[in-house]
Amino acid sequence: MSVHSLTVTELDHEAQHPAPTGRRLGVLTLTALGVVYGDIGTSPLYALRECFRPEYGITPTPENVVGVLSLITWSLILVVSVKYIVFILRADNRGEGGILALLALLLQHRQRAEDRKRRLLLISLGLFGAALLYGDGVITPAISVLSAVEGLQVSTPALSHIVVPITVIILFALFMVQRFGTARVGTAFGPLMLAWFVTIATLGTRAVAQNPEVLAALNPLHGVSFFAAHGLAGFLTLGAVVLCVTGGEALYADMGHFGKRPIRLAWFSVVLPALLLNYFGQGALLLGNSAAASNPFYLLAPPAFQVALLVIATAAAVVASQALISGAFSLTQQSVQLGYSPRMQIVHTSKHEAGQIFIPEVNKALMVGCLVLVLYFRNSSALSAAYGIAVTGTMAITSLLFAVVARSRWGWSRVHVAAIVVGFLIIDLSFLLANLVKIEHGGWVPILMAIGVYVLMSTWKRGRMQLGAIQDAGALPLDLFLGGIERNPPVRVKGTAVFMTSSKEGVPVVLLHHLKHNKVLHETVVLLSVTTRGIPEVPAERSVTLEQLGHGFVRVVATFGFMQSPNIPEVLARVAAQGVRIPPMETSYYLGRERLVLTGHARMHRWRKKLFALMSRNARSATEFFQIPSNRVVELGAQIEF
Repeated sequence: MSVHSLTVTELDHEAQHPAPTGRRLGVLTLTALGVVYGDIGTSPLYALRECFRPEYGITPTPENVVGVLSLITWSLILVVSVKYIVFILRADNRGEGGILALLALLLQHRQRAEDRKRRLLLISLGLFGAALLYGDGVITPAISVLSAVEGLQVSTPALSHIVVPITVIILFALFMVQRFGTARVGTAFGPLMLAWFVTIATLGTRAVAQNPEVLAALNPLHGVSFFAAHGLAGFLTLGAVVLCVTGGEALYADMGHFGKRPIRLAWFSVVLPALLLNYFGQGALLLGNSAAASNPFYLLAPPAFQVALLVIATAAAVVASQALISGAFSLTQQSVQLGYSPRMQIVHTSKHEAGQIFIPEVNKALMVGCLVLVLYFRNSSALSAAYGIAVTGTMAITSLLFAVVARSRWGWSRVHVAAIVVGFLIIDLSFLLANLVKIEHGGWVPILMAIGVYVLMSTWKRGRMQLGAIQDAGALPLDLFLGGIERNPPVRVKGTAVFMTSSKEGVPVVLLHHLKHNKVLHETVVLLSVTTRGIPEVPAERSVTLEQLGHGFVRVVATFGFMQSPNIPEVLARVAAQGVRIPPMETSYYLGRERLVLTGHARMHRWRKKLFALMSRNARSATEFFQIPSNRVVELGAQIEF
């Protein structure tokens, strides 16, 4: 027997990539500006404007302007700089970030039986947080592009009626080009966003120089005074203030593409100073002209520069949208690999960057969602009501999961964890509560999306577990099968047969059906299982477990990380390198296609059984997902009572 196994200890102690320095650090920092900070970088288009909407009852008096600016300033510092940049980025799963990577990190360790409820709660929180991010992925492109194009209303009011059509055209074109990948366009993202940050910083500096008294907002006491003066209305204004930190989760999710150091360097050297200068510039404008509250971002620019600013802002909004769309693709790939989503077509758009992928089903859903939102809400102010809940909900869930990581993985004391996380939650929950009043005005949109996605993800996971249990219970023990082969040898034909199976024990049903109906076996029979670990990537040299079973049978377990796409021909090439005869042109792949009959005793509600069966019928075929040559595949059907 030959075994090449993959152990948790080996992977957990794998050396990390060294932090980038010099020229590479500069390139990664510039690129991170485009991919990581597109969302939060375009928030000045609408954040301060929304704070002075008539619904809040806050007029742009000097005291209120300074108070709101103080809240924005300290939100950027406490939420992004302290929470995400300093603390949350430490919670990486072998370099990868994002809420599903964080959840996978938590679930790597074995749990005691009494911890089952706690584990289920963590899984539910993580899944719902991921579901909320899909809502963010739909809303961000819509509000970013719409608020940018609304600059037409400032420079040329007569063109107001074409704002929505132009937005629809831009978004439609953006989703149509996704299939070509972001490799070429992505190289321009960094320089473009650098130009954006330089532009907004310059405009802000110009206005601050004219009204430097606005810098008083650096004092957090002005934010406290704002709350004291306005009570409930001041608290509800947090529902608009949170728009300035909407890119925090995207920042965390994109950590694996660039690493912590470039992300931190870009934030403190470029993004934070530019954002603060622009927000303070908008505040300085309002101190001199309260009527500019209708659109302080565009009115900050000289009239001669407004058309150019419109072009730059629209380009920046497209970059911000691209970052969220790519993030939705990555999130879906993680969901598929971790077993929370049916197989989907995952197209790799770059030969060099594994993270550049395109998922047609997700792209189509995002496009439809974005276009419907634009046509339904028709302006960014109305759409902003739907924005905050998705972001604040995910922020609060991230804080809770971070607390568990700090306590269980890093061994921090309860006092240490409580001192940090309680502070985070006070801010997160304040933002969330302030946004709950928006539910009837559009906040129901991300909640409804999140509930729908959560039901789909949890149903698929539970359904696959129930189906696996049914198949395992009915599986023939391997030793009995091999004993029967020895006593009554079937006819053996030349070549290799690969039988795909979800179980690492017993005999696959598809093999039993093949032997029953065809009465022959190949000289070499490979029983192949594919599993996914809760780590981003499994090194190729440690991804295959090989066990010789005798009588020409070999059991192979291929292990992948949740950021990898399984490639079965590559797995078999590594198996062949260990001495198993697997000639590609003499190898046939046998796959089972289950037909579920909903008359069994699976422990699921009937409506969930129907939903799972529907998802199962529409899942991408194993042939495409596992990149198996389609002309060498044999599918055998099986009816299963579920």
